[in-house]
Amino acid sequence: MTSKALIWDLDGVIADTAPFHFLAWQRVAQDRGIAFTETDFRQTFGKRNPEIIAAKFGTDIPLQDIESLAVKKEELFRRIAKQSIKPFPGVLNLMLALKATAWKMAIVSSTPVENIRLIIQSLDIAGLFDTIIADKDVSRGKPEPDGFLLAANRLAVAPANCVVIEDAIAGVQAAKNAGMKCIAVTNTHPADRLSQADRVVDSLEDISVETLEALLQ
Repeated sequence: MTSKALIWDLDGVIADTAPFHFLAWQRVAQDRGIAFTETDFRQTFGKRNPEIIAAKFGTDIPLQDIESLAVKKEELFRRIAKQSIKPFPGVLNLMLALKATAWKMAIVSSTPVENIRLIIQSLDIAGLFDTIIADKDVSRGKPEPDGFLLAANRLAVAPANCVVIEDAIAGVQAAKNAGMKCIAVTNTHPADRLSQADRVVDSLEDISVETLEALLQ
């Protein structure tokens, strides 16, 4: 049997972490006397920290300051989110259904590995994934395909046999740039902003193993 893989994004797909990221960014921005609005957050959610910092704090910030801002923001996020992480509807059922099949699973996220560990351990799903790709595992973030292609390589699954689940516009673009099928869930953006995906759903309760199989036909 040809190997198949489902590649999960993390924030906004597996867990509803957006409010915690938003609050962490607000606090970091406030310390520098800068406003960080919901619009700012929606426009940058899913991107890597250096890109967000450059977009909001300016491109002339020294590299060491970018790194310290990113570290501070992620420490704040983990402190805020630690006791409050919950999965989106349908996520755990789909994961467990896939684990009973020949499908492989991976996480590809633009977030630090410490955040990934916090979330998957809190949800007790750490043992379900065959590989995890975090922010520093690739040099280019989404919409570049590097993270998804690295996951496929580690899983020994052809990109054409991979399905990605994403919530971000850049993530959908990255999946398509990798030559993979993509399901977009409207947890972060409305359906019309995610139209590049092969299928757009409002909830992963609408997705089954049979749905994924059909996408690869």
